[in-house]
Amino acid sequence: MMLSHLRRCGLLFLAAVLFTTLCVPLPQVKAAAFITIDSHQDGQALQPGVTELFGTYSGVYELQLIVNGEFVTEVQMEDPNGDDSGNWSYQLDASRLDGPVEIVLKGNDAMTRYGIWSPWIHLNIDNPAADTPEVEITSPAESTLQRNKMKINVSAEGKNPIALVELRIDGGDWLQVPPAKNGYSYTLDLRQFPRQVHSLEARATDTRGNTGYSLTVYARTGGQTSAQQDQDYATVTNTVYMADDHINPHLVNVMGDVDNPSASNPETVTSSTYEPLPDQDRAIWIWENASYPLVLNPNSRTVLSSMAKDVTTFHQRPITTLNLAVGQYNGAKMLEDYRSEVQQFVEWAHAEGFYVQALIAGGTVPPYFGAYSRYQTHAVREFEQILNYNLASGESARFDGVNVDTEPYILPDFKTAKPSVQIQYLDMLQLLMERKQASGLTLSVGAAIPRWYDTSADASNIPWNGQTKWLSEHIQDTADYISIMNYRDQADGSAGIIAQALNELAYANLIGKPKSVVIGVETKDIADGGDPETISFHEEGRIYMESELNKVYDAVQHDPAFGGIALHHYSSILDFPSEWGPGGYTWQPPADHEPPSVVSGAAAIAFDYQRINVTYDMAMDSSAVNAYRIYRGTEADFEIGPSTYAGTSKGLSYKDTGLLPDTTYYYKITAVDISGNEGAPSLAASATTMPSAMKPMVIDQMDITYTAGIARVTFKMVDMETRIPVAAKISGRFTHMAGKYVTAATSAEGIFQSQSELVSATRGEIGFLPRRIMADSYYWASAYDQLPYPTVIWEP
Repeated sequence: MMLSHLRRCGLLFLAAVLFTTLCVPLPQVKAAAFITIDSHQDGQALQPGVTELFGTYSGVYELQLIVNGEFVTEVQMEDPNGDDSGNWSYQLDASRLDGPVEIVLKGNDAMTRYGIWSPWIHLNIDNPAADTPEVEITSPAESTLQRNKMKINVSAEGKNPIALVELRIDGGDWLQVPPAKNGYSYTLDLRQFPRQVHSLEARATDTRGNTGYSLTVYARTGGQTSAQQDQDYATVTNTVYMADDHINPHLVNVMGDVDNPSASNPETVTSSTYEPLPDQDRAIWIWENASYPLVLNPNSRTVLSSMAKDVTTFHQRPITTLNLAVGQYNGAKMLEDYRSEVQQFVEWAHAEGFYVQALIAGGTVPPYFGAYSRYQTHAVREFEQILNYNLASGESARFDGVNVDTEPYILPDFKTAKPSVQIQYLDMLQLLMERKQASGLTLSVGAAIPRWYDTSADASNIPWNGQTKWLSEHIQDTADYISIMNYRDQADGSAGIIAQALNELAYANLIGKPKSVVIGVETKDIADGGDPETISFHEEGRIYMESELNKVYDAVQHDPAFGGIALHHYSSILDFPSEWGPGGYTWQPPADHEPPSVVSGAAAIAFDYQRINVTYDMAMDSSAVNAYRIYRGTEADFEIGPSTYAGTSKGLSYKDTGLLPDTTYYYKITAVDISGNEGAPSLAASATTMPSAMKPMVIDQMDITYTAGIARVTFKMVDMETRIPVAAKISGRFTHMAGKYVTAATSAEGIFQSQSELVSATRGEIGFLPRRIMADSYYWASAYDQLPYPTVIWEP
C-alpha cells in the first residue's frame, strides 16, 4: 500500500518514533463531575424581570439551562484555569413566566461525554402579565354517545379577566363561544356533521393577550369505530396471529403450548389492536431541519422521491416509509401554521407510493421531558395535534401512522430512581394509545426504543399494569410496533444488529404482532456522545452498510415479526458516500443548474467573548437546499470566498466559535442546493464579541499520516500572538473512515500526537477533528486555525 498525498500537510514536528513521549494520556481516575445552582434555593420566589442565575461546575462542559421543559439555552461558563471547573451564570428573563418554575442544568461529563445534571430547583413567580388561562372542555364526556344536538361546555379562568373563548370542531375555524350561567356553552347540530367522532378543542384569551388551550375531547356521535371494534376484539382473544396464519416453528419452545398458551405462560398478553401493519421496509427518519423544507418547498420533493426510489447507485432497496417530523421548528408549528402545506405533501407522498408517518417526541424542550408525568400534557398535546390533523383532513392527506421517539433514558433519574421514570414513560405511551382509541382513528403508533431495553439492568424487572417484565416487552404490549435504534455498524456478532433484535422479534411473535419490529440503523456522523467507532455506518460508507444490511435481511426477513429496516436519517443519507477516499462517490440528484434564492433575515448576536450566534431564514430552490454556508469578515463589505468561509450548517442557525474578544464580525449567508449550486449572499449581519482577559491559542500546522492501517495526527498548540508553545488538554476524534475519540495532554512543548483505531483498507481517507482544547489562562481561537484541517488519502 502506497501513500499518495496529504492535503495541506507539512513536515511532522517530530519523528514518529517519539510518539509515546510527546502525548501524555490523561488519567482515568477523577473526582465525580457536578453542577450546582447557588443563586436560588428550592421554593424561593422570583420577581418579574431579569434574574441572574449562577452556580459552579466541575468536570463538565457545554452547560445548558432547562426551564419548565419548554426552554433550553446555553449558559456563560468561566473557566480561566482550563480545567473544566469554574462558575456559570445566566440572565433569565422572567417577564414571560408565571406560577411554578422548574429549573435544572445539564452538561456533558468531560471524561465520558455523557450527561451530568444539577439538582432540580423549583421556584415561584406571581406575574399576572404572563398568566395563561386554564381552559377545559367540561362536557360532553368522551364515554357518552351524543345524538342530534350536542351541548359543549367550556370552563376558562385565570388571573386576568377572560376576553374571548373559542371552540374548534374537527380542525375547522375557531368559533366564538358565548358566556353561559357556568362558564361558556356552545350547541352543535350533529345533523350537519355526519362523522362518528368529532375533535373538540377550546382556547381562551385574556385581556392581556395571553392564550391558553384545552386538551382535546373526542365526542362520539355514531356507532363503534373500527378502532373500538379492534380493541373490543383484542380484549377477548389470546390467539397468537402470524403474518401467514401459521405458527413460527422456531418460536414453539419460547411460546410453550400454542393451543393453550396459559399452560406455560401464565401472563395473558393482548395487543391494543389487530389492525394489519404495513411493511415499513425501508423507512427513513426525516427531522425538522429537512421536513420543513419538504413541506414548504414542493420542488424539494423531487430529490426525496428520486433518492428514495433509487435502487441502482448502491444496489440498495427502495425507501417506502417516510417518518416526517412535525414538531415545532424555528418558531413555527407545522400542523397549525402550515396545515394545508402538510396536506399537500402527504397527498403527494401517497401518490408517489409512500407510507407517511408523523414523527414526534415528547412535546417538550428537551423532548424527552415528555416522559415525566408532570409533563405528559405536553406529550398528549403533541400527539393530539396529529389526531386532530387527520380528522380535519381528507383520506389521501392523512398520516398513516405515528413514530414516537421519546428517550427517557437520557433523564437523570432513569438509573438512580428505577423504576420510576420507566413507569412514567409507559404511562405516557399508554395515554397516547388511549387518545388514539378515543379519536376513532386506526393509524399505527410505534415507539422508537434503544436496543438494550431487553438486556440492560436499567430496563429489567419493570412492574407495570400488574406485570413485571422487560421494559421492551411492556412497550411491545402497548404500542402497535417498535423501531429499535439498533445502532451498530456490523450485522453479526453478539453485539451486532441481528443478535440485538432477536428478543424483540421473538416477543412480537409471542404476543401476535406481525410486522411490528422495525430495525433502525445509524448513518450520521456521531461526533460526541457514545462510541463513534461502533455506533454509526458513517465511517464505513454506504456500500459496506448495504452489505451488512443484506446479512440482516438474510437472517430475519422471513420472521413474521420483522417489519423492515429504518435509516437514520435523511439529511445524512443525502451526503453519505459509497466509501471514503479516491474511490468514493455519493448519490447524484436530478440535473439542476439554477442556484437557490438569496438568504434573507440574517441576524447575529454575541454569546460571549469568543462566540457569535447567527440565524437566518429558509431559502427556496428549484430543487432542494442542502446546506447553508456562513462567511465571516471584519469589514461590512467583505468578499465571500475560501478565505472568509467560516462553516456550513444544515439548519437555520450557526454557532461561530473561536473568535477574538471585543471584536466586531460581519456575516453573509448563502444557500447551496443538492447539486452544489450556490446562491447569492445575504445582506451582512454583525455583532461584537464581549471583552475577556483570556488569551487566544491556535493549532500550528496539523499533519496526518497513514501507515500499516493506523492514522497518526500531530499538531502543536501555540499562543496566537507570540507563537510560544502552550501546554494543553485536547479532545477530538478521527473522521472519515475512522471514528476513534481521544483525549490526551500535549507535551510541555505543546505537541499533541494520537493514533486512530486499526483501519485496514487498500484505499481510503482519514482526518482528525479537534473538539475541545483547554489550557490555563487560554482559550482555543479555532476560527484562526489553518482551515480546512488536512486529511490523509491513500490508494494502491
